[in-house]
Amino acid sequence: MPVAAEMADALNVHMGRELSAHVQYLEASAWFDAEGLPELAGFFERQAAEEHVHAMKFWRYLQDAGARVVIPALEAPKADFESSEEVVGSALDWELQVTRQIDDLVRMARTGSDYATEAFLQWFVTEQVEEVATMSELLRVVQRAGEANLLLVEAYVSRKGAADGGGSAPAE
Repeated sequence: MPVAAEMADALNVHMGRELSAHVQYLEASAWFDAEGLPELAGFFERQAAEEHVHAMKFWRYLQDAGARVVIPALEAPKADFESSEEVVGSALDWELQVTRQIDDLVRMARTGSDYATEAFLQWFVTEQVEEVATMSELLRVVQRAGEANLLLVEAYVSRKGAADGGGSAPAE
């Protein structure tokens, strides 16, 4: 049974949000790179790749469910930041917003008795717990270190990446 038109529209909109997050994280990566902080730049580059994978999951689900894929226009990402704390704080805000959006999609699927879409979205529900925890932890580390000690944050990100499998691009 194909996805209802209203649900397909909402999934297409969210696919666009994931693509926007991809571009926003690339911008964050570029900001850290320009600041001479390669570990943080690499962290956000990997986050960008992960958001792209998330968008592609929506793209594939829409196709498999017999719905039309309509990629929405993307807003330009924020490019100017005052501090690393602002970049990471913004990333946490974005992840909290995505969490609310996923919850809204689950609610919509549940209300419409769209069990296939609800099941598809459960992966994202769990993924958002991880995403929010990761950004919350990074923000605490950046705040604790302060702007004058970002090399400590670089070392933290490097150690964390090594402990999590070498910091390669996510395979999700």
